[in-house]
Amino acid sequence: MSRHDRDNNAMTPSKNSPCICCSDKPFVRCCARFLIDKQNAKTPEQLMRSRYSAYALGGHGEYLLNTWFVTTRPQVSIEHLSQKECDWQQLAIVNKTQQGDSGMVEFKASYQESGKLQCLHETSQFKREQNRWYYVDGEIHSS
Repeated sequence: MSRHDRDNNAMTPSKNSPCICCSDKPFVRCCARFLIDKQNAKTPEQLMRSRYSAYALGGHGEYLLNTWFVTTRPQVSIEHLSQKECDWQQLAIVNKTQQGDSGMVEFKASYQESGKLQCLHETSQFKREQNRWYYVDGEIHSS
């Protein structure tokens, strides 16, 4: 990994290393297209994976805000969202659906915080507006 130019806390995988979203694709052909090349995700799953990568890498608060649906977007700073608050370990997609301009992705994301391994199990809702997908909100499942 090499240091990311925009933020001292952000690490960017090398082009050919596996993507941090666990897609089995190289970073350059997966989440880098959205985080660095500024392409729009074509599916809710692509957006989910790229947002996971943004949190996992840190330094991508602007991307997180720009992909959050305007009516549910939190009032937080780009700097706050850019901070890496835990060590994300793995992402597993449990279920996904897309119908028209609405989508859902259920996932489990494991992370380490304060030396303890934990799991976030969430069902996220997505909405497409003007041919662009946005994260709307999520329901966290108790473990």
